[in-house]
Amino acid sequence: MLGMIARGGQCSLKLCSNVRQTTFQPWITKVIQQGSTVNTYEYSIYTRLPAWGYVHVTVNHSEGEYARDADGHGVNEVHVNTMEGLWSLLRSSLRPYRGISQRFLPLCIGFSRAMHNIRQCGHSLLGPLLSLLLTSAP
Repeated sequence: MLGMIARGGQCSLKLCSNVRQTTFQPWITKVIQQGSTVNTYEYSIYTRLPAWGYVHVTVNHSEGEYARDADGHGVNEVHVNTMEGLWSLLRSSLRPYRGISQRFLPLCIGFSRAMHNIRQCGHSLLGPLLSLLLTSAP
């Protein structure tokens, strides 16, 4: 599974059969505007981001680096914590089921994406959720 999230913005999640650059490149070029800065941890799938037209900055988890203040202004601009938090919420939502069928996994991922992107809960969620369902209907 691949995921991207804009700082303070929308997320995009993709269930894929493998995690390779050939799978990753078409998706990232569709989702992220070239020239954007992409924060990742150090994993080989991301090494070609600069060649594809992105500014690529990393944190090195294997050396205990999880966030970095790149400009010295006291704010950790370089991190992947937002995406890791989203993965944590997705895993937590599936935990009560003790696993889920591959058949239903895309629906669960889509629901998690929609809930993050709508950013509302309780009764205030009903209107946006109905609007999303009605515009997605065939």
